[in-house]
Amino acid sequence: MLVTEITAQSIDEALRKQLDALSMSVESREVGTVIQVGDGIARVDGLRGAMAGELLEFTGANGKTVYGLAQNLEEDEVGAVLLGDVTAIKENDQVRTTGRIVEVPSGKGMLGRVVNPLGQPIDGKGPIQAEGMRPVEFKAPGVHARKPVEEPMQTGILAVDSMIPIGRGQRELIIGDRQTGKSAIAVDAIINQRNEDVICIYVAIGQKASTVAGIVETLERHGAMDKTIVVAATASDSAPLQYIAPMAGAAMGEYFIYTGEDGKPAGPENPGRHVLIVYDDLSKQAVAYRQMSLTLRRPPGREAYPGDVFYLHSRLLERAVKMSDENGGGSMTALPIIETQAGDVSAYIPTNVISITDGQIYLQTDLFYQGQRPAVNVGISVSRVGGSAQVKAMKQVAGSLRLDLASYNELQAFTQFGSDLDKATQDQLTRGARMTELLKQGRYVPMSVWDQAIAIYAGSQGYLDDLPVSDVVRFRGELLAYMHASRQDLVDRLAAEKKWTDDIKADMSAAIEAFKTQFSASATA
Repeated sequence: MLVTEITAQSIDEALRKQLDALSMSVESREVGTVIQVGDGIARVDGLRGAMAGELLEFTGANGKTVYGLAQNLEEDEVGAVLLGDVTAIKENDQVRTTGRIVEVPSGKGMLGRVVNPLGQPIDGKGPIQAEGMRPVEFKAPGVHARKPVEEPMQTGILAVDSMIPIGRGQRELIIGDRQTGKSAIAVDAIINQRNEDVICIYVAIGQKASTVAGIVETLERHGAMDKTIVVAATASDSAPLQYIAPMAGAAMGEYFIYTGEDGKPAGPENPGRHVLIVYDDLSKQAVAYRQMSLTLRRPPGREAYPGDVFYLHSRLLERAVKMSDENGGGSMTALPIIETQAGDVSAYIPTNVISITDGQIYLQTDLFYQGQRPAVNVGISVSRVGGSAQVKAMKQVAGSLRLDLASYNELQAFTQFGSDLDKATQDQLTRGARMTELLKQGRYVPMSVWDQAIAIYAGSQGYLDDLPVSDVVRFRGELLAYMHASRQDLVDRLAAEKKWTDDIKADMSAAIEAFKTQFSASATA
Protein backbone atom coordinates (compact mmCIF):
# COMPACT_ATOMS: atom_id res chain seq x y z
CA MET A 1 0.00 0.00 0.00
CA LEU A 2 1.45 3.29 -1.17
CA VAL A 3 1.27 6.12 1.36
CA THR A 4 1.90 9.64 0.07
CA GLU A 5 4.10 11.61 2.40
CA ILE A 6 2.37 14.79 3.57
CA THR A 7 4.85 17.57 4.00
CA ALA A 8 4.52 21.28 4.73
CA GLN A 9 5.63 21.98 1.14
CA SER A 10 2.93 19.78 -0.44
CA ILE A 11 0.25 21.39 1.75
CA ASP A 12 1.54 24.82 0.73
CA GLU A 13 1.45 23.90 -2.99
CA ALA A 14 -2.09 22.48 -2.75
CA LEU A 15 -3.37 25.60 -0.98
CA ARG A 16 -1.66 27.93 -3.50
CA LYS A 17 -3.18 25.98 -6.41
CA GLN A 18 -6.66 26.31 -4.93
CA LEU A 19 -6.19 30.01 -4.17
CA ASP A 20 -4.97 30.66 -7.73
CA ALA A 21 -8.07 28.94 -9.12
CA LEU A 22 -10.35 30.99 -6.86
CA SER A 23 -11.87 34.00 -8.64
CA MET A 24 -13.22 36.66 -6.36
CA SER A 25 -15.42 39.41 -7.74
CA VAL A 26 -17.62 41.87 -5.94
CA GLU A 27 -20.94 42.64 -7.59
CA SER A 28 -22.68 45.68 -6.21
CA ARG A 29 -26.44 45.94 -6.76
CA GLU A 30 -28.60 48.59 -5.24
CA VAL A 31 -31.90 47.54 -3.71
CA GLY A 32 -34.89 49.86 -3.58
CA THR A 33 -38.61 49.63 -2.92
CA VAL A 34 -41.69 50.36 -5.01
CA ILE A 35 -43.50 53.39 -3.59
CA GLN A 36 -46.25 53.61 -6.23
CA VAL A 37 -47.39 51.39 -9.09
CA GLY A 38 -50.13 51.76 -11.71
CA ASP A 39 -50.73 51.97 -15.49
CA GLY A 40 -47.57 49.93 -16.10
CA ILE A 41 -45.45 52.57 -14.33
CA ALA A 42 -43.58 52.06 -11.05
CA ARG A 43 -42.04 54.80 -8.91
CA VAL A 44 -39.05 53.44 -7.01
CA ASP A 45 -37.19 54.77 -3.98
CA GLY A 46 -33.59 53.96 -3.02
CA LEU A 47 -31.91 53.47 -6.41
CA ARG A 48 -29.51 56.41 -6.34
CA GLY A 49 -27.07 54.85 -8.84
CA ALA A 50 -29.62 53.72 -11.47
CA MET A 51 -28.73 54.62 -15.07
CA ALA A 52 -31.09 55.88 -17.76
CA GLY A 53 -32.40 52.92 -19.74
CA GLU A 54 -31.04 50.39 -17.21
CA LEU A 55 -32.82 47.09 -16.75
CA LEU A 56 -34.37 46.84 -13.26
CA GLU A 57 -35.40 43.59 -11.55
CA PHE A 58 -38.69 43.74 -9.63
CA THR A 59 -39.50 40.89 -7.24
CA GLY A 60 -43.17 40.41 -6.34
CA ALA A 61 -44.52 39.15 -3.00
CA ASN A 62 -45.05 35.68 -4.55
CA GLY A 63 -41.41 35.58 -5.71
CA LYS A 64 -42.28 36.35 -9.35
CA THR A 65 -39.64 38.43 -11.20
CA VAL A 66 -40.71 41.21 -13.55
CA TYR A 67 -38.24 43.36 -15.45
CA GLY A 68 -38.57 47.10 -15.92
CA LEU A 69 -36.82 49.95 -17.68
CA ALA A 70 -35.49 52.99 -15.77
CA GLN A 71 -36.81 56.10 -17.55
CA ASN A 72 -37.11 59.11 -15.24
CA LEU A 73 -34.12 59.75 -12.97
CA GLU A 74 -35.41 62.30 -10.44
CA GLU A 75 -33.83 63.65 -7.24
CA ASP A 76 -35.70 61.44 -4.82
CA GLU A 77 -37.12 58.61 -6.97
CA VAL A 78 -36.79 56.68 -10.24
CA GLY A 79 -39.71 56.35 -12.68
CA ALA A 80 -39.65 52.96 -14.39
CA VAL A 81 -41.85 51.22 -16.94
CA LEU A 82 -42.70 47.53 -16.44
CA LEU A 83 -42.02 45.08 -19.28
CA GLY A 84 -44.00 42.13 -17.98
CA ASP A 85 -46.96 41.19 -15.81
CA VAL A 86 -47.81 44.54 -14.18
CA THR A 87 -50.32 42.93 -11.79
CA ALA A 88 -47.55 40.92 -10.07
CA ILE A 89 -45.89 44.04 -8.62
CA LYS A 90 -47.33 45.89 -5.62
CA GLU A 91 -46.19 48.73 -3.35
CA ASN A 92 -43.21 47.93 -1.05
CA ASP A 93 -41.94 45.17 -3.36
CA GLN A 94 -38.17 44.97 -3.82
CA VAL A 95 -36.34 46.39 -6.87
CA ARG A 96 -32.70 45.75 -7.84
CA THR A 97 -30.44 47.41 -10.38
CA THR A 98 -28.81 44.96 -12.82
CA GLY A 99 -26.03 47.09 -14.33
CA ARG A 100 -27.28 46.00 -17.78
CA ILE A 101 -29.36 47.59 -20.50
CA VAL A 102 -32.17 45.72 -22.27
CA GLU A 103 -30.79 43.11 -24.67
CA VAL A 104 -32.55 40.75 -27.06
CA PRO A 105 -31.35 37.41 -28.46
CA SER A 106 -30.62 37.07 -32.18
CA GLY A 107 -29.18 34.67 -34.74
CA LYS A 108 -30.32 32.08 -37.28
CA GLY A 109 -32.36 30.27 -34.62
CA MET A 110 -34.80 33.21 -34.69
CA LEU A 111 -35.63 32.74 -38.40
CA GLY A 112 -39.11 31.43 -39.04
CA ARG A 113 -40.23 32.30 -35.50
CA VAL A 114 -42.70 34.73 -33.92
CA VAL A 115 -41.31 36.44 -30.83
CA ASN A 116 -42.32 39.20 -28.43
CA PRO A 117 -40.18 42.39 -28.10
CA LEU A 118 -38.01 40.68 -25.46
CA GLY A 119 -37.12 37.89 -27.91
CA GLN A 120 -39.24 35.25 -26.16
CA PRO A 121 -41.09 32.87 -28.54
CA ILE A 122 -44.88 33.22 -28.67
CA ASP A 123 -45.59 30.74 -31.50
CA GLY A 124 -45.62 27.57 -29.37
CA LYS A 125 -42.70 25.98 -31.26
CA GLY A 126 -40.41 25.60 -28.26
CA PRO A 127 -37.32 27.51 -27.05
CA ILE A 128 -34.96 29.37 -29.39
CA GLN A 129 -31.23 28.71 -29.59
CA ALA A 130 -29.79 32.22 -29.93
CA GLU A 131 -26.32 32.89 -31.36
CA GLY A 132 -25.79 36.13 -29.48
CA MET A 133 -27.38 39.10 -27.71
CA ARG A 134 -27.76 42.65 -29.00
CA PRO A 135 -28.64 45.83 -27.06
CA VAL A 136 -32.08 47.23 -27.87
CA GLU A 137 -30.70 50.79 -27.92
CA PHE A 138 -27.60 51.04 -30.12
CA LYS A 139 -25.76 54.02 -31.58
CA ALA A 140 -26.04 54.04 -35.37
CA PRO A 141 -22.78 53.80 -37.38
CA GLY A 142 -21.13 57.10 -38.37
CA VAL A 143 -20.49 58.41 -41.88
CA HIS A 144 -17.05 56.76 -42.17
CA ALA A 145 -18.45 53.30 -41.49
CA ARG A 146 -21.02 53.62 -44.31
CA LYS A 147 -21.08 53.74 -48.08
CA PRO A 148 -23.72 55.16 -50.47
CA VAL A 149 -26.80 53.13 -51.40
CA GLU A 150 -25.98 51.34 -54.66
CA GLU A 151 -27.61 47.88 -54.71
CA PRO A 152 -31.31 47.53 -55.57
CA MET A 153 -33.83 46.14 -53.06
CA GLN A 154 -36.50 44.80 -55.41
CA THR A 155 -40.01 44.76 -53.98
CA GLY A 156 -41.52 42.87 -56.93
CA ILE A 157 -44.16 45.61 -57.21
CA LEU A 158 -44.21 47.17 -60.66
CA ALA A 159 -45.33 50.66 -59.55
CA VAL A 160 -42.62 50.82 -56.86
CA ASP A 161 -39.61 49.28 -58.63
CA SER A 162 -40.17 51.34 -61.78
CA MET A 163 -40.89 54.81 -60.32
CA ILE A 164 -39.93 54.75 -56.61
CA PRO A 165 -36.90 52.42 -56.59
CA ILE A 166 -35.53 51.33 -53.21
CA GLY A 167 -31.86 50.52 -52.57
CA ARG A 168 -30.30 48.34 -49.87
CA GLY A 169 -29.65 50.54 -46.84
CA GLN A 170 -32.43 53.02 -47.66
CA ARG A 171 -35.31 54.17 -45.43
CA GLU A 172 -38.49 54.38 -47.50
CA LEU A 173 -41.68 55.46 -45.75
CA ILE A 174 -45.02 53.85 -46.66
CA ILE A 175 -47.72 56.38 -45.74
CA GLY A 176 -51.48 56.53 -46.21
CA ASP A 177 -54.86 56.27 -44.50
CA ARG A 178 -56.03 53.03 -42.91
CA GLN A 179 -57.14 50.27 -45.29
CA THR A 180 -55.20 51.56 -48.32
CA GLY A 181 -52.80 48.61 -48.67
CA LYS A 182 -49.74 49.80 -46.71
CA SER A 183 -49.02 46.46 -45.05
CA ALA A 184 -49.70 44.67 -48.35
CA ILE A 185 -46.77 46.50 -50.01
CA ALA A 186 -44.46 45.60 -47.12
CA VAL A 187 -45.55 41.93 -47.09
CA ASP A 188 -45.11 41.73 -50.89
CA ALA A 189 -41.58 43.14 -50.49
CA ILE A 190 -40.81 40.40 -47.91
CA ILE A 191 -42.25 37.67 -50.16
CA ASN A 192 -40.08 38.92 -53.04
CA GLN A 193 -36.93 38.28 -50.97
CA ARG A 194 -37.62 34.53 -50.61
CA ASN A 195 -35.00 33.66 -53.27
CA GLU A 196 -32.59 36.50 -52.40
CA ASP A 197 -29.78 36.71 -49.83
CA VAL A 198 -31.91 38.95 -47.59
CA ILE A 199 -33.14 38.26 -44.05
CA CYS A 200 -36.52 39.90 -43.33
CA ILE A 201 -37.91 41.19 -40.03
CA TYR A 202 -41.55 42.19 -39.68
CA VAL A 203 -42.32 44.24 -36.55
CA ALA A 204 -46.04 44.40 -35.73
CA ILE A 205 -46.86 47.21 -33.28
CA GLY A 206 -50.29 47.51 -31.69
CA GLN A 207 -52.04 45.24 -34.20
CA LYS A 208 -54.64 42.59 -33.43
CA ALA A 209 -53.09 39.18 -32.76
CA SER A 210 -55.41 37.74 -35.45
CA THR A 211 -53.97 40.18 -38.03
CA VAL A 212 -50.39 39.16 -37.14
CA ALA A 213 -51.38 35.47 -37.36
CA GLY A 214 -52.83 36.16 -40.83
CA ILE A 215 -49.57 37.76 -42.01
CA VAL A 216 -47.50 34.84 -40.62
CA GLU A 217 -49.79 32.38 -42.42
CA THR A 218 -49.40 34.38 -45.68
CA LEU A 219 -45.60 34.36 -45.39
CA GLU A 220 -45.60 30.61 -44.71
CA ARG A 221 -47.91 29.94 -47.67
CA HIS A 222 -45.57 31.81 -50.04
CA GLY A 223 -42.36 30.26 -48.70
CA ALA A 224 -40.96 33.44 -47.14
CA MET A 225 -41.35 32.67 -43.43
CA ASP A 226 -38.19 30.55 -43.12
CA LYS A 227 -36.10 33.69 -43.79
CA THR A 228 -38.25 36.00 -41.66
CA ILE A 229 -38.45 36.97 -37.98
CA VAL A 230 -41.81 38.34 -36.81
CA VAL A 231 -41.63 40.59 -33.73
CA ALA A 232 -45.14 41.10 -32.36
CA ALA A 233 -46.26 43.62 -29.74
CA THR A 234 -50.02 43.21 -30.16
CA ALA A 235 -52.78 45.60 -29.11
CA SER A 236 -53.19 43.70 -25.83
CA ASP A 237 -49.52 44.22 -24.87
CA SER A 238 -48.48 47.07 -22.60
CA ALA A 239 -47.33 50.46 -23.95
CA PRO A 240 -43.66 49.85 -22.93
CA LEU A 241 -43.55 46.63 -24.99
CA GLN A 242 -45.07 48.43 -28.00
CA TYR A 243 -42.50 51.19 -27.50
CA ILE A 244 -39.44 48.91 -27.52
CA ALA A 245 -40.71 46.54 -30.28
CA PRO A 246 -39.18 48.48 -33.25
CA MET A 247 -35.83 48.87 -31.45
CA ALA A 248 -35.86 45.15 -30.58
CA GLY A 249 -36.49 44.29 -34.24
CA ALA A 250 -33.64 46.58 -35.32
CA ALA A 251 -31.33 44.94 -32.74
CA MET A 252 -32.13 41.46 -34.08
CA GLY A 253 -31.38 42.71 -37.61
CA GLU A 254 -28.12 44.36 -36.55
CA TYR A 255 -26.76 41.00 -35.42
CA PHE A 256 -26.79 39.81 -39.05
CA ILE A 257 -25.21 43.05 -40.37
CA TYR A 258 -22.34 43.14 -37.88
CA THR A 259 -21.51 39.41 -37.89
CA GLY A 260 -20.71 37.13 -40.81
CA GLU A 261 -22.00 33.62 -41.55
CA ASP A 262 -19.39 32.17 -39.16
CA GLY A 263 -20.66 34.25 -36.21
CA LYS A 264 -17.49 36.37 -36.09
CA PRO A 265 -17.45 40.18 -36.58
CA ALA A 266 -18.04 41.22 -40.19
CA GLY A 267 -15.10 42.55 -42.21
CA PRO A 268 -13.59 42.55 -45.73
CA GLU A 269 -13.04 38.75 -45.58
CA ASN A 270 -16.23 37.99 -43.65
CA PRO A 271 -19.14 39.85 -45.25
CA GLY A 272 -22.17 40.94 -43.22
CA ARG A 273 -25.68 39.92 -44.26
CA HIS A 274 -28.48 42.03 -45.81
CA VAL A 275 -31.64 42.74 -43.82
CA LEU A 276 -35.06 44.18 -44.73
CA ILE A 277 -37.05 45.43 -41.73
CA VAL A 278 -40.68 46.58 -41.73
CA TYR A 279 -42.07 48.70 -38.86
CA ASP A 280 -45.86 48.32 -38.99
CA ASP A 281 -46.58 50.93 -37.84
CA LEU A 282 -44.68 53.77 -36.15
CA SER A 283 -47.86 55.81 -35.52
CA LYS A 284 -48.86 53.22 -32.91
CA GLN A 285 -45.35 53.26 -31.42
CA ALA A 286 -45.61 57.06 -31.04
CA VAL A 287 -49.01 56.68 -29.33
CA ALA A 288 -47.55 54.06 -26.95
CA TYR A 289 -44.60 56.37 -26.20
CA ARG A 290 -47.02 59.26 -25.58
CA GLN A 291 -49.00 57.12 -23.12
CA MET A 292 -45.80 56.07 -21.37
CA SER A 293 -44.46 59.63 -21.17
CA LEU A 294 -47.71 61.12 -19.87
CA THR A 295 -48.02 58.47 -17.15
CA LEU A 296 -44.39 59.22 -16.22
CA ARG A 297 -45.57 62.87 -15.93
CA ARG A 298 -43.27 64.19 -18.62
CA PRO A 299 -44.48 67.50 -20.07
CA PRO A 300 -46.66 67.14 -23.21
CA GLY A 301 -45.88 69.02 -26.43
CA ARG A 302 -47.63 69.25 -29.80
CA GLU A 303 -50.62 66.86 -30.04
CA ALA A 304 -49.67 65.86 -26.44
CA TYR A 305 -46.62 63.91 -27.71
CA PRO A 306 -43.45 64.33 -25.63
CA GLY A 307 -40.77 66.68 -26.95
CA ASP A 308 -38.37 63.85 -27.85
CA VAL A 309 -40.74 61.84 -30.06
CA PHE A 310 -38.78 63.06 -33.11
CA TYR A 311 -35.57 61.75 -31.54
CA LEU A 312 -37.32 58.44 -30.82
CA HIS A 313 -37.95 57.88 -34.54
CA SER A 314 -34.74 59.47 -35.85
CA ARG A 315 -32.44 57.29 -33.73
CA LEU A 316 -34.44 54.22 -34.74
CA LEU A 317 -34.39 54.92 -38.49
CA GLU A 318 -30.76 56.08 -38.46
CA ARG A 319 -29.89 52.44 -37.70
CA ALA A 320 -30.81 51.57 -41.31
CA VAL A 321 -27.42 51.44 -43.00
CA LYS A 322 -25.29 50.31 -45.93
CA MET A 323 -21.94 49.39 -44.36
CA SER A 324 -18.62 50.05 -46.11
CA ASP A 325 -16.64 47.11 -47.52
CA GLU A 326 -14.11 47.37 -44.65
CA ASN A 327 -17.02 46.76 -42.25
CA GLY A 328 -18.43 43.79 -44.15
CA GLY A 329 -20.72 45.58 -46.61
CA GLY A 330 -23.93 44.43 -44.87
CA SER A 331 -27.10 46.50 -45.03
CA MET A 332 -30.39 47.15 -43.26
CA THR A 333 -33.22 48.56 -45.37
CA ALA A 334 -36.10 50.04 -43.36
CA LEU A 335 -39.72 50.31 -44.52
CA PRO A 336 -41.48 52.28 -41.77
CA ILE A 337 -45.27 52.58 -42.09
CA ILE A 338 -47.26 55.63 -40.93
CA GLU A 339 -51.05 55.85 -40.82
CA THR A 340 -52.56 59.25 -41.64
CA GLN A 341 -55.97 60.57 -40.63
CA ALA A 342 -58.06 61.62 -43.66
CA GLY A 343 -54.94 62.08 -45.79
CA ASP A 344 -53.38 64.68 -43.47
CA VAL A 345 -49.64 64.31 -44.10
CA SER A 346 -48.98 67.63 -42.32
CA ALA A 347 -49.78 66.20 -38.87
CA TYR A 348 -46.95 65.95 -36.32
CA ILE A 349 -45.80 62.31 -36.61
CA PRO A 350 -46.17 62.06 -40.45
CA THR A 351 -44.06 65.23 -41.02
CA ASN A 352 -41.46 63.97 -38.52
CA VAL A 353 -41.01 60.63 -40.26
CA ILE A 354 -41.16 62.16 -43.77
CA SER A 355 -38.25 64.42 -42.81
CA ILE A 356 -36.24 61.49 -41.39
CA THR A 357 -36.67 59.02 -44.28
CA ASP A 358 -35.14 58.95 -47.78
CA GLY A 359 -38.47 59.12 -49.58
CA GLN A 360 -42.07 57.99 -49.28
CA ILE A 361 -44.62 55.80 -51.05
CA TYR A 362 -47.91 57.69 -50.64
CA LEU A 363 -51.07 55.60 -50.89
CA GLN A 364 -54.36 57.38 -51.57
CA THR A 365 -57.85 56.27 -50.54
CA ASP A 366 -59.47 57.67 -53.73
CA LEU A 367 -57.17 55.63 -55.98
CA PHE A 368 -57.77 52.53 -53.86
CA TYR A 369 -61.55 52.76 -54.27
CA GLN A 370 -61.18 53.48 -57.99
CA GLY A 371 -59.56 50.05 -58.29
CA GLN A 372 -55.99 51.32 -58.74
CA ARG A 373 -54.13 48.83 -56.55
CA PRO A 374 -51.49 49.32 -55.26
CA ALA A 375 -52.98 52.80 -54.75
CA VAL A 376 -49.68 54.67 -55.19
CA ASN A 377 -49.96 58.38 -55.90
CA VAL A 378 -46.97 58.80 -58.24
CA GLY A 379 -47.19 62.60 -58.09
CA ILE A 380 -46.07 62.96 -54.48
CA SER A 381 -44.31 59.62 -53.94
CA VAL A 382 -40.53 59.92 -54.22
CA SER A 383 -37.33 57.96 -53.65
CA ARG A 384 -34.43 60.28 -52.89
CA VAL A 385 -31.51 57.85 -53.09
CA GLY A 386 -32.90 54.73 -54.76
CA GLY A 387 -32.37 55.99 -58.31
CA SER A 388 -28.64 55.26 -58.09
CA ALA A 389 -29.47 51.65 -57.14
CA GLN A 390 -31.99 51.06 -59.93
CA VAL A 391 -31.17 48.46 -62.59
CA LYS A 392 -30.16 50.22 -65.82
CA ALA A 393 -32.65 48.23 -67.92
CA MET A 394 -35.48 49.56 -65.73
CA LYS A 395 -34.10 53.10 -65.68
CA GLN A 396 -34.02 53.16 -69.50
CA VAL A 397 -37.69 52.23 -69.95
CA ALA A 398 -39.17 53.88 -66.84
CA GLY A 399 -37.18 57.13 -66.92
CA SER A 400 -40.06 59.37 -67.96
CA LEU A 401 -42.90 57.18 -66.64
CA ARG A 402 -43.51 59.17 -63.45
CA LEU A 403 -43.73 62.51 -65.25
CA ASP A 404 -45.93 61.01 -67.99
CA LEU A 405 -48.38 59.57 -65.46
CA ALA A 406 -48.43 62.76 -63.37
CA SER A 407 -49.20 64.87 -66.47
CA TYR A 408 -51.82 62.30 -67.56
CA ASN A 409 -53.61 62.56 -64.18
CA GLU A 410 -53.60 66.36 -64.48
CA LEU A 411 -54.82 66.26 -68.07
CA GLN A 412 -57.54 63.74 -67.26
CA ALA A 413 -58.94 65.96 -64.50
CA PHE A 414 -58.81 68.94 -66.87
CA THR A 415 -60.44 67.27 -69.89
CA GLN A 416 -63.17 65.15 -68.28
CA PHE A 417 -65.70 67.93 -68.97
CA GLY A 418 -64.58 68.65 -72.56
CA SER A 419 -65.21 66.52 -75.63
CA ASP A 420 -63.37 68.17 -78.57
CA LEU A 421 -59.70 67.22 -78.02
CA ASP A 422 -56.84 67.45 -80.50
CA LYS A 423 -55.06 64.24 -81.56
CA ALA A 424 -51.93 64.82 -79.37
CA THR A 425 -54.06 65.23 -76.25
CA GLN A 426 -56.18 62.22 -77.19
CA ASP A 427 -53.03 60.11 -77.72
CA GLN A 428 -51.62 61.19 -74.36
CA LEU A 429 -54.87 60.24 -72.61
CA THR A 430 -54.95 56.86 -74.41
CA ARG A 431 -51.35 56.05 -73.47
CA GLY A 432 -51.78 57.31 -69.89
CA ALA A 433 -54.92 55.22 -69.28
CA ARG A 434 -53.15 52.06 -70.46
CA MET A 435 -49.94 52.73 -68.54
CA THR A 436 -51.99 53.36 -65.38
CA GLU A 437 -53.80 50.06 -65.96
CA LEU A 438 -50.46 48.31 -66.60
CA LEU A 439 -49.29 49.21 -63.09
CA LYS A 440 -52.18 47.34 -61.43
CA GLN A 441 -51.00 44.25 -59.61
CA GLY A 442 -52.58 41.67 -57.32
CA ARG A 443 -51.34 40.87 -53.81
CA TYR A 444 -48.60 38.28 -53.27
CA VAL A 445 -47.66 38.02 -56.97
CA PRO A 446 -44.25 39.74 -57.13
CA MET A 447 -42.68 40.18 -60.57
CA SER A 448 -39.00 39.85 -61.40
CA VAL A 449 -37.30 43.08 -62.44
CA TRP A 450 -36.78 41.76 -65.99
CA ASP A 451 -40.50 40.93 -66.34
CA GLN A 452 -41.28 44.43 -65.11
CA ALA A 453 -38.89 45.99 -67.65
CA ILE A 454 -40.46 43.99 -70.51
CA ALA A 455 -44.01 45.00 -69.44
CA ILE A 456 -43.11 48.70 -69.27
CA TYR A 457 -41.22 48.47 -72.58
CA ALA A 458 -44.37 47.07 -74.24
CA GLY A 459 -46.43 49.94 -72.83
CA SER A 460 -43.98 52.74 -73.57
CA GLN A 461 -43.49 51.56 -77.18
CA GLY A 462 -47.24 51.87 -77.82
CA TYR A 463 -48.11 48.16 -78.10
CA LEU A 464 -51.02 48.62 -75.66
CA ASP A 465 -52.52 51.75 -77.26
CA ASP A 466 -54.99 49.88 -79.50
CA LEU A 467 -56.08 47.42 -76.78
CA PRO A 468 -59.19 47.90 -74.62
CA VAL A 469 -58.13 49.15 -71.16
CA SER A 470 -59.79 46.12 -69.54
CA ASP A 471 -57.42 43.79 -71.50
CA VAL A 472 -54.14 45.42 -70.48
CA VAL A 473 -53.45 43.33 -67.34
CA ARG A 474 -54.40 40.09 -69.17
CA PHE A 475 -52.13 41.10 -72.09
CA ARG A 476 -49.24 41.68 -69.66
CA GLY A 477 -49.70 38.29 -68.00
CA GLU A 478 -50.00 36.37 -71.27
CA LEU A 479 -47.08 38.28 -72.86
CA LEU A 480 -44.76 37.37 -69.97
CA ALA A 481 -45.93 33.73 -70.06
CA TYR A 482 -45.22 33.69 -73.83
CA MET A 483 -41.75 35.23 -73.34
CA HIS A 484 -40.79 32.60 -70.72
CA ALA A 485 -42.21 29.74 -72.80
CA SER A 486 -40.99 30.71 -76.29
CA ARG A 487 -38.34 33.44 -75.91
CA GLN A 488 -36.58 32.66 -72.61
CA ASP A 489 -33.27 33.24 -74.45
CA LEU A 490 -34.26 36.91 -74.93
CA VAL A 491 -35.20 37.35 -71.25
CA ASP A 492 -31.84 35.76 -70.29
CA ARG A 493 -29.98 38.14 -72.64
CA LEU A 494 -31.68 41.14 -71.02
CA ALA A 495 -30.80 39.81 -67.55
CA ALA A 496 -27.17 39.21 -68.60
CA GLU A 497 -26.69 42.62 -70.27
CA LYS A 498 -28.72 44.42 -67.54
CA LYS A 499 -29.57 47.11 -70.13
CA TRP A 500 -31.50 47.56 -73.36
CA THR A 501 -29.14 47.33 -76.34
CA ASP A 502 -30.34 48.07 -79.89
CA ASP A 503 -30.28 44.34 -80.72
CA ILE A 504 -32.37 43.42 -77.65
CA LYS A 505 -34.85 46.23 -78.43
CA ALA A 506 -35.26 45.02 -82.01
CA ASP A 507 -35.69 41.37 -80.96
CA MET A 508 -38.09 42.34 -78.14
CA SER A 509 -40.24 44.45 -80.47
CA ALA A 510 -40.40 41.54 -82.94
CA ALA A 511 -41.33 39.11 -80.15
CA ILE A 512 -44.09 41.41 -78.81
CA GLU A 513 -45.49 41.89 -82.33
CA ALA A 514 -45.46 38.11 -82.90
CA PHE A 515 -47.31 37.60 -79.60
CA LYS A 516 -49.80 40.35 -80.38
CA THR A 517 -50.94 38.60 -83.57
CA GLN A 518 -52.11 35.62 -81.51
CA PHE A 519 -53.59 37.67 -78.62
CA SER A 520 -57.39 37.82 -78.71
CA ALA A 521 -58.68 41.16 -77.44
CA SER A 522 -62.12 41.52 -75.83
CA ALA A 523 -65.01 42.56 -78.02
CA THR A 524 -65.58 45.88 -76.18
CA ALA A 525 -62.97 48.56 -76.77
